[in-house]
Amino acid sequence: MSGPGARALAEIASYHAHVYFGAGDAAGEAAARRLRARVAERFAVRLGSWRDSPVGPHAAPMFQIAFATQMFATLVPWLMLNHSGLSILVHPNTANQRRDHLKDSLWIGAPLPLHEEALPEQDSEPEGAGEINTAPAIAP
Repeated sequence: MSGPGARALAEIASYHAHVYFGAGDAAGEAAARRLRARVAERFAVRLGSWRDSPVGPHAAPMFQIAFATQMFATLVPWLMLNHSGLSILVHPNTANQRRDHLKDSLWIGAPLPLHEEALPEQDSEPEGAGEINTAPAIAP
């Protein structure tokens, strides 16, 4: 799309992938822990806190992977092939968190509900990928 109304890719400061697992689901939690370790081995990303209960707009336990825009082309396809049946929400980080999570996102695995009311209506400063806290040792 080009011309008036087209949005520039430069709007995207970074991306988040939210990896969900069921509360009290030992198999889902184990799969999420394995996936987290495999991501850390392969990708220079920022792994967010492990959340055993829902937080913010997320209606299920999860952890977040924050990553730079240039990593999208390798990390997201890898997650598509290696998500082990887990649901993953991938969204851009622009100035509009509500639109990022609800309209401009993609799902790997089964989509899950989000608490839309927890997302701000107004624009804010887009979030960057943050400081990398992994030490990749093998190639994707």
